[in-house]
Amino acid sequence: MSLLSVNNLSCIKRDRILFDELGFVLQPGELLHVQGPNGAGKTSLLRLLVGLSQPQSGEICWQGEDIRQIQSQYQRQLCYFGHKLGVNLALSALDNLHFWCQMQEIKADADLYPLLETLGLVGLEELPAGQLSAGQQRRIALARFWLKSCPLWVLDEPFTALDRQAVQMLKSRMQAHLQGQGIIVMTSHQSLDFPTPVRELHLEYRL
Repeated sequence: MSLLSVNNLSCIKRDRILFDELGFVLQPGELLHVQGPNGAGKTSLLRLLVGLSQPQSGEICWQGEDIRQIQSQYQRQLCYFGHKLGVNLALSALDNLHFWCQMQEIKADADLYPLLETLGLVGLEELPAGQLSAGQQRRIALARFWLKSCPLWVLDEPFTALDRQAVQMLKSRMQAHLQGQGIIVMTSHQSLDFPTPVRELHLEYRL
């Protein structure tokens, strides 16, 4: 049985059909790269996949069950990185991670400093996130992929504002997730040079 399947999915925004009769199936260890011009519905598709929006028609199934029927269980199986980072700019990087773990009911290690060091935030752990650069704020948000153990990752343009070192670090983390039989659905304007095959889904802009 597939882990994630999309069947006859349709999405309409502001009386414009973004896509319809969309379908795909993802097995453990697969990465789906969603591509298309601005306005084609890439972000809308990801929001549907994580349950933040509802389709006009069709269904999204996790292990054969409609995600609308297993919402709480499904949410525990995924980790989402969207345009809004979910970072409190008044809190430090350390406090942001503690708060996120509490919200996700994750029992984090008492010492999060090693992770912040991995993310290149050494010396910045106690500063308010609002004083950090856009790339550093995104590193805080990306920490969730080191903290939460779950099979499905959904990422919307995760490489934006990251320097080359951070991009490679995230790609390595993603590759390890795939090798562990995880699934990734993502958008990116960058080419993905993963050693494992990458599936592609192209969305067209519709008038």
